[in-house]
Parts: sequence; C-alpha cells; structure tokens
Amino acid sequence: MRDSASFDAPPTRGAEIADGGVRFSVEAPSATSVHVCLYDDSDAETARHRLSDLGNGLFSVFVADLGEGARYGFRADGPWQPDKGHRFDPSKLLVDPYARRIDRPFVYDPRLGEHGTDTAELVPKAIVEHPLAALPAERPDREPGGLIYELPVRAFTLLHPDIPRADRGTLRALTYPPVIEHLRALHVSAVELMPVAAWIDERHLAPLGLSNAWGYNPVTMLALDPRLAPGGIADLRAAVAALHAAGIGVILDVVFNHTGESDTGGPTLSLRGLSNATYYRHDANGTLINDTGCGNTLACDRPEVQDLVLAAMRHFVTQAGIDGFRFDLAPILGRNGHGFSAEAQMLRRIEQDPVLATSLLIAEPWDIGPGGYQLGNFGPRWLEWNDHARDDIRRFWRGDAGLTGMFATRLAGSSNIFGKGGASRTRSVNFVAAHDGFSLTDIVAYETKHNEANGEDNRDGHNDNCSWNNGVEGPSDDPAILAAREADARALIASLFASRGAILLTAGDEFGHSQGGNNNAYAQDNALTWRDWGKINEDRLAFTRAWAEFRAKSELLTRSEFLEDATDAGDQDHAAWLTPEGEPMTAGHWEDGDRKCFTMVLGKPGERIAIAFNRGHTEIRCRLPASPASWRPATPGANAEGLVPPRAVLCWQERPA
Repeated sequence: MRDSASFDAPPTRGAEIADGGVRFSVEAPSATSVHVCLYDDSDAETARHRLSDLGNGLFSVFVADLGEGARYGFRADGPWQPDKGHRFDPSKLLVDPYARRIDRPFVYDPRLGEHGTDTAELVPKAIVEHPLAALPAERPDREPGGLIYELPVRAFTLLHPDIPRADRGTLRALTYPPVIEHLRALHVSAVELMPVAAWIDERHLAPLGLSNAWGYNPVTMLALDPRLAPGGIADLRAAVAALHAAGIGVILDVVFNHTGESDTGGPTLSLRGLSNATYYRHDANGTLINDTGCGNTLACDRPEVQDLVLAAMRHFVTQAGIDGFRFDLAPILGRNGHGFSAEAQMLRRIEQDPVLATSLLIAEPWDIGPGGYQLGNFGPRWLEWNDHARDDIRRFWRGDAGLTGMFATRLAGSSNIFGKGGASRTRSVNFVAAHDGFSLTDIVAYETKHNEANGEDNRDGHNDNCSWNNGVEGPSDDPAILAAREADARALIASLFASRGAILLTAGDEFGHSQGGNNNAYAQDNALTWRDWGKINEDRLAFTRAWAEFRAKSELLTRSEFLEDATDAGDQDHAAWLTPEGEPMTAGHWEDGDRKCFTMVLGKPGERIAIAFNRGHTEIRCRLPASPASWRPATPGANAEGLVPPRAVLCWQERPA
C-alpha cells in the first residue's frame, strides 16, 4: 500500500488503496469529464467525485476516508459522434476496466444500450480490495508433449456427486480430491480453464430462454465472474494451488479480441463508455470492425488496449499462479489497419514481458477478418491449435481416400505447417474435438449438426464437421452400431495420444459426453453441456486412462521434435513406416488411396514402440520388425500375435526377454 504523497508518480490504473483513502484512475481518451460514483451495500449512490484530467486521456482522483470493500463505478462525458466512433453517455454507469472484483454477474437488459437511460441499478459495481501477496514467478516444468485438458468449470463440476452442492459449478470445486484424482488418472499435464472473466449474455439469448455457457463474451479482463468465483481471485488462487500440489498446471483461456458490448445496438458497460473510438477498431466511417463475429474488435494496436491486456495477464500470474494462456481468436492481437503481423507490438510485448517470461502461450490462430487464418505463423514461443490435425485425423478414420500420408504427417508433428525457417520442433496442439464443434462421442454418431435448440433454425455452427454416423443419425439401440461407434471413438482417442506435439482433450470426451449433435452449444447452460457423472462410459474411461499412462511414460511420444522418416527407426526422432507385412512404406503405398492399415515404429532397436492403425473393417495381422528383445502388448487390445481388430489402434513395446 502506498501513502497518498507517493501519488505524485503516474497512478496505477484502477482503484489503489493508500494510507488514508483510495486513488481512482482510468484512461478515457476524448472524454471531457469523468466521475467516480460510490455506492453502499443497498446499491444507493453515496458520493460522486470528479477526476482530474492529467493529460493524454488519463483521469485520476484521490478520495479520502475510503478503503477496502468500497463499491464504485465510473461515468464519462464527452462527444456523442457515432460517425467518429465517439459514444460518450454520462447516464451510463461504467465498470472499471482494471477492476479486480465485481459484486454481481452481468445481466443483459435492453436499457443498457439505450442512449440517455441511467443504468446504475443494472450494472455490477467494482469492489476496492488489496491485491494478494505476489506469488513467485517460478512455474513447474511441463513436458512439451503433455496432455492439456480443456475444462468448462461450471459444466464440468455442476453435477459432480462428490462435491458439496454449494461449491459445484465454481472454481472451488476444482480443489476437491475426486476432481484432482480424475485428472491425475488421465496424467493431465495442465488444465485449460475455459473463460472465467466476468461475461454477459448475448442480447438475443434471453428471449429464447438461453444463456451463455462458455464465457466467450467478457466485459472485464481482470475481474472474475462471481458465478464461478464467489470469493474473487482468491478462489482461482486456491484452485491453482491445489492443482499445482498434484503436479497439474493451469492455463487460462482468455478473450482479448472483443467484449460483450457487442455492436452498436449492444450494451454500454465499460470500454465503450470510456472511449469507444480508442478501445475498438473502426473503419473510416466510424463503423465498428467485426473481425471476431461478435460485433466489435479490440484495437490491440493501441497502447491503452495493450496495457490493459498485459495488466490482466500479470494479474493472473502474480495473484493466482497461472502457468499460461490460450488466446481466443489470437490473430486479433496481431492486427492493425494493414492486417496481421507476427511482429505486431502487442505480440512482442507479451513475449518480452518479464512477468510472463515463463508463461505458456497458445494461439487459436484464426479469426474471421481478412487474412484471418494464420496457422503456423506465430512466433517460436507460441503453441498453436492445429485444426488440420483435427480434420485429417477425423477424415482418416471416416474413410476418406488418400488420407494416409497426411494422417502420418499429423502423427509426426505437422512439419509442413510448423517446420518453417528450419524449425526442428513442432508447436502443434493436436486435438480431435474441442468446445467449439462436436463432442468426440458425437463425431461418430452424427453426420450433420443438430443445433435446433440454439433458436437459429440450425443455421449456426460449422457445416463441414468431418464426422460420420455409422449408418444411423443420432441415438441408436442397435448393439452393432453402438459397438462400431465405440471402436471409432477409441481409434480417435488413441490416434490423438499417438501424435507428436502437445495434445488437447476436452473434458468428458474420455467418458462419453454427448451434446446430442449440437456443434455450437455456447448457449446451452443446461443438461446438454453439463457433464453427467452418473452416466460415465467406464470402459472408454479405462481405455483413455491406459493410453494416457502409456503416453506419459514414453518419451518417444511426448518429445516435440518432428519425426523424420527412416527405413528403420534409428533414434527417438525417426519413424519407420511399415506395411502390415512389415515392409517399409514406399511412394506407391502412400499413394494408395484405399490403404487400410500401416504401422509406425519409433525409437532404437531394443527400446522401440510400434503402433498399428487399422481403419479397415476386417482384422489384419501386422508383422513387427525383428527384435533383439521382445515385442509385448502395451495398450488395451494389443496381443502377442500382432492381430489388429477392425477400426483399432494397438501398440507394442520392446522389452528385454
């Protein structure tokens, strides 16, 4: 805590407690005046103070006799010139962009978007609080090819019978032993928490009886959503500490590309009211640019936005111990008026920030703006979600012709994407299913999307899902169809675990979670997305755990170096690709558009593993290379005879006789 005299220095943004009071500071370029409004516990305004204009868009005021627990919001006045991007409206109460905590969730109301309508009763109030003691910067090492577990906090824990009801659906649920033991049994390297910053529902959802279930519509960047974190940042800190104690890292999925203020008809909640023209990108006519598909795009080329993003990231690292970040629609961070650049200042500042020096950085490398697909184009420090791996693995098992070679390339680390500039290591995050799209169970049960419950006449969501239904669309009671679907689901899981690079598994895919064919379930905060712990596919869970354990113990699978072809595997980073007869694959074999089976052999003789992939519908015998040791089954279903059932992935390991 600083004393009031030290405030002669440039103020910290937000609310900072000092000896004798609180200093409030906010950036509102082009505003003519800014006030801070104080509220009591009954939500009645108790005082209003005008902030001094310090120049360069910065406003600040010291309020004496105020301390921790005070509740506040800002009001900003200035020009109303929509054609120039200015939308100042002093009737709107605004949440501090640097608020560390808010007193309630955001709830959409049409009045939030009405010019001239006071919104004090509708908007959450920021809460003044001391920062927690900063945590040390050291982070536990994570293997480069570890398992990342994508986890929606509420949907994952809301129905868990072994968590007290009061903590279900919150970050506190992640501290309980049953949750941690589930993650440990899967050898999870790091959980990736879907957005936990405070969000607001899109305005079209309430009339449909729906609400946002994913959190990708944030208003604040530092303050957590009270529904997930009733205790604020302390709840996240406790969850991270519990997971760290179990050897599990924590990655935050962050949305620094747009906010829930949406398009010009959306609510004014924070940045729009402080300086719409500064914080959001506009075209020459003052129209919001929509490179996100969400109504607005943060101007990440402006220092005010960059400072806010970096402050949020540092906050989560120092206050909660977060290990890394996954950036939703990451090209937005590298955009300016000329398009995307991997050398953009926002990206450089993230990479070079000393507080973030050990943080893992993961890009979702696409947005919907011009030139928005940037897979493989982020810097060497970044991992990237690899949708080519997702689609090629699916298409191989769907039975598409000519996919064998590309499937092998994905298994080997996708050097055709990440090998630019002579790179020797992959930066791929391989996945076959994620929150956005079909669940793994639905990939093999639905050929087309079924999003009718979203209220958009099934128009939303991807149409090309690289999925199949094994003869019947949707639910089936036919034992043969159910067995075929289960075999295909296991083949997808095993292929993921057999691939080089980091791998991502979405919570529930390991035990059979289905969304009924909905591939865009963002608005389904209900049984469609809640994980049902009373209906677990125990056999699939055991299968996934077995592959997870094998992968975690095999450096041959968790290394990040690209696999290079070899006539016979000679070291950890060479792969021999064999026909079922045990002969090296030739160009003719790779070009065989109907190839059903091949074997990948990794490692040195005597220490090798062999993984056979059979996408055919008949059993195939695979001949393994001669061995100075002994080939022994290593994963479920593998046998001493080298027989590979239809639609299966089996693995053998060399061990001394």
